Amino acid sequence: MWKIFVILGALNAAVAVGFGAFGAHGLEGKLSDRLMDVYQTGVQYHIMHALGLLAIGLVAAYAGGSALLMWAGWLLFAGILVFSGSLYTMAFTGISWLGAITPIGGTAFIAGWILLIAAVWKA
Repeated sequence: MWKIFVILGALNAAVAVGFGAFGAHGLEGKLSDRLMDVYQTGVQYHIMHALGLLAIGLVAAYAGGSALLMWAGWLLFAGILVFSGSLYTMAFTGISWLGAITPIGGTAFIAGWILLIAAVWKA
């Protein structure tokens, strides 16, 4: 299990850096300031939670895998897809109702971090 989350974390970190660079160089002047802020928020949360996936993988490698760690990892990954994904899509399309699903990803992030705490506490 730990390898999956280290790989997912590293892959998502690479993608987030690429999206950040694309935003800084490829989108400059192409998006409104508001949509650029939306895009940058997606990138910031993407990289933070990619690092969280790495942390979960490393904790699992050190302390052994558990169901709590597995759920923590999958929730962070789902949060990246829903939270950052909805913000990226909103920035590119201008479809503002996508902001209504963004909190679902945020809730997945919070739940994932809480499960990581529980897993470490229990280990």
